Amino acid sequence: MQKDNGLTTKPIPGLIAQLAIPASIGMFFNTMYNVVDTYFSGLISTEAIAALSLSFPVFFVILAIGFGISTGTTALIANALGAGDEEEARLYAVQSVSFTIILSMLLMVLGLFSAPFLFRVLGADGTYLAISLSYINIIFYGLVFFSLTFVLNAILTAQGDTKSFRNVLIIGFFLNLVLDPWFIYGGLGLPALGLAGVAWATIFIQLLSAVFMGVRVIRSGLFCKDCWGMFVPRGRFFRDIAAQGFPASLNTMTIAIGIFIITWFLSRFGQTAVAAYGIATRVDQIALLPIMGLTTATLTLVGQNNGAGHYDRCRDAYHKALLYGILVTTVSMIIVFCAPRAIMQVFTQDLAVVDIGAFYLRISAFIYWAYIVLFVSVAALQGLKKPMYAIWIGIYRQIIGQAAFLYVLTYLMGMGLIGIWWGIFLATWSATIFTLYYVRRTMIRMFSQ
Repeated sequence: MQKDNGLTTKPIPGLIAQLAIPASIGMFFNTMYNVVDTYFSGLISTEAIAALSLSFPVFFVILAIGFGISTGTTALIANALGAGDEEEARLYAVQSVSFTIILSMLLMVLGLFSAPFLFRVLGADGTYLAISLSYINIIFYGLVFFSLTFVLNAILTAQGDTKSFRNVLIIGFFLNLVLDPWFIYGGLGLPALGLAGVAWATIFIQLLSAVFMGVRVIRSGLFCKDCWGMFVPRGRFFRDIAAQGFPASLNTMTIAIGIFIITWFLSRFGQTAVAAYGIATRVDQIALLPIMGLTTATLTLVGQNNGAGHYDRCRDAYHKALLYGILVTTVSMIIVFCAPRAIMQVFTQDLAVVDIGAFYLRISAFIYWAYIVLFVSVAALQGLKKPMYAIWIGIYRQIIGQAAFLYVLTYLMGMGLIGIWWGIFLATWSATIFTLYYVRRTMIRMFSQ
């Protein structure tokens, strides 16, 4: 294992670029992966793309657990490495893999049993329900591969390696370009699978990704030749991983619940509105790619420097990540605001879907700065081993506040579909303003001791 990666000594701007750029490139290809799925689903039918959009919040609720555990793992390993305790870091790495495998099996069972009920709550029935289940059930069977890829990436990220995951995501994107149409339409002895083919392509790619990331972790040195006995579950490490990871999981889960709430309101306006939102959120993901790289860089830098007791560097990393994020995202904001119809027409020629999605994007463009502040701030708090705030702000922004704003604007004020878009705007910006205050107060209190 590389013992001196410079994360606690080198200049912060260069380190942010070193960590954020590979992570952002990787997430660009991950987002484009999802765009490919959306594109080919749209070629099947509007019902298929609506089914994919409907599946997203259900799948995301489950996947959020694995993502949160990986975030907590990065924070724990980074702090241990920053403090110079390599044995502790190694134990957290190995135990996080055991924890993830056990948890994934439980979540697979939960997902398979709960999906039909959740889809019916969202208004799916008949063919619509059958298509949605044909996709999501396959995803659940391969859930362990998603989770393992996340946690193995977390182990590498804590050491300053964001390039391995970048490479996996790039290769996965190009594989998906080939596998999606093949699995959907069939050929070379494979029957046409329709939307289920999109899910099978994803599972196959995730399996390959987990294998590659596992090899990279072994080569990093955190998994040693005598580490096999360390995979046996240990109470203290499982508790630490859960305590650091589950708040991050719950925060991510609130995003999924928030999407569920939005989809519930949208379902009252038909499949067209659901499909438009599904496409538009893919556009948002592309526009917000800098967030992914910057949150990764912030979490790693703050975690290692907090472990080393370099508090000025923690504050500097947070402030510079915010600045760079706002500067870069401004470009995305201008493009999305000025050309929403052209962007929507890349994915669908249904004019009703285009109209709804374009209106949403013009409002959503002005939320991009808020997303930068929220996600970078939460990453900084996780790096400081203060994960609980993410839960409370997530509950407000995605559940309580958002549901209240959507209900008041959509029904009490009679704004209809437009009220949903403005409700998202108000919930996000109000959460952002409070978050800025909270992080500033937390850093003053921690760093003055």
